[in-house]
Amino acid sequence: MTPALAFNDLTLGYDRLPAVQKLQADIAEGSLTAVVGPNGAGKSTLLKGVTGAFAPLQGKVEFGALNRDDIAYLPQQSDIDRAFPLSVVDLVAMGLWREIGPFGWLGRKQRGRVEAAISSVGLTGLESRPIGSLSGGQMQRALFARLLLQDARLVLLDEPFTAIDARTMADLIAVVRNWHREGRTVLAVLHDAETVRAHFPETLMLARELVAHGPTEQVMTAENQFRARQMCEACAGPPHVCGREVA
Repeated sequence: MTPALAFNDLTLGYDRLPAVQKLQADIAEGSLTAVVGPNGAGKSTLLKGVTGAFAPLQGKVEFGALNRDDIAYLPQQSDIDRAFPLSVVDLVAMGLWREIGPFGWLGRKQRGRVEAAISSVGLTGLESRPIGSLSGGQMQRALFARLLLQDARLVLLDEPFTAIDARTMADLIAVVRNWHREGRTVLAVLHDAETVRAHFPETLMLARELVAHGPTEQVMTAENQFRARQMCEACAGPPHVCGREVA
């Protein structure tokens, strides 16, 4: 079967200093995969590399069954400017930008889809609320509603369950599992091992380099987690100290 994504000797980084090095892995179409590893392991960098935000220093990201037009990407909440004057409905409607363009207007059908997405994440009644006034959980619900409207075959989530309440987390995990049932490919950066084990059948463990990739119960072992910490600690200083600088 053609994979959704193939990382072929992929090296990503900043100013020629790698954050991810020589990654070789295939992500199966329709898979639900957690990306795990210690802080500084290159997890967020990997997702940005898939979106095309970073050009590879070496190697490449190949889209087998998919392409970059099929991507919906959720960054960390800390990367989002919540001071921008947008309402919930404005934010969610941005999920239709490919359909209506940056200056398009919403017809009756599109407005119905926006309302349905807002309802599906439990935000009915908050459509006019400025996003700057939302709680962390409400903001994440709104961002998931925007993802729903993008209707993408590949969904990238960067720490989607951080700093939200348990009910919101359960509701959003249900959305993710529904994407999986629909055959979409989901790649999510996560920190909580129990969430990974409970809900993500596949796991890719990074420590700048690949530690392990495969079924979660085989990857999330104490031995692999210890090895990942050791690998990141060994390269905690400037990358050239570890011989990582790309010529």
